[in-house]
Amino acid sequence: MGKNFYSAVADRRTFYGISKEAVTSDERIKEIIEYAVKHAPSAFNSQSARVVLLLGKHHDRLWDITKEALRRIVPADKFSSTENKINSFQSGYGTVLFFEDNSVIEGLQEKFPAYKDNFPIWSQQSSGINQYIIWTSLEIEGFGVSLQHYNELIEEDIKKEWSIQNNWKLIGQMPFGKPTAQPDEKQFEPLEDRVKVFK
Repeated sequence: MGKNFYSAVADRRTFYGISKEAVTSDERIKEIIEYAVKHAPSAFNSQSARVVLLLGKHHDRLWDITKEALRRIVPADKFSSTENKINSFQSGYGTVLFFEDNSVIEGLQEKFPAYKDNFPIWSQQSSGINQYIIWTSLEIEGFGVSLQHYNELIEEDIKKEWSIQNNWKLIGQMPFGKPTAQPDEKQFEPLEDRVKVFK
């Protein structure tokens, strides 16, 4: 039996220990992504989210690109821990790349100039919703997932490698795989300091 919504929200965590073992079909992963992209809300129904799913050698190639980009900026004597971190992502089954289509956002800015400054913010919010739906859905299927942000270091190389349109802006990278280690127990700040109710 599938999890209910609240259980899925509570169980979604960041997993760094993941493997290449499949826990569901590639078709099911594609269905999850398409469902999220189709149904996630966006400001003015802009539907600016763009998603790329990398599996197999494409997933491995992404993290090779990331490793080489980091090698150019991390001192050699400190690179070992960086390499281990990237290898942990590469050890997974696949990666979801999140983009936002800047041409959609710019079009809305021209059409609705009164909200011009808000459209990039709303775009990020919409992307966050897509990320959350896909992250939680992959967790329900049995994958361990994390969200990474090597955007500026790898965006141009990614666009060249997979012929991604220039108007797509890279927002995040989501490696996933079968969990090989459980995350630490999550700590929570007091809710009375974080939520206020007036009635």
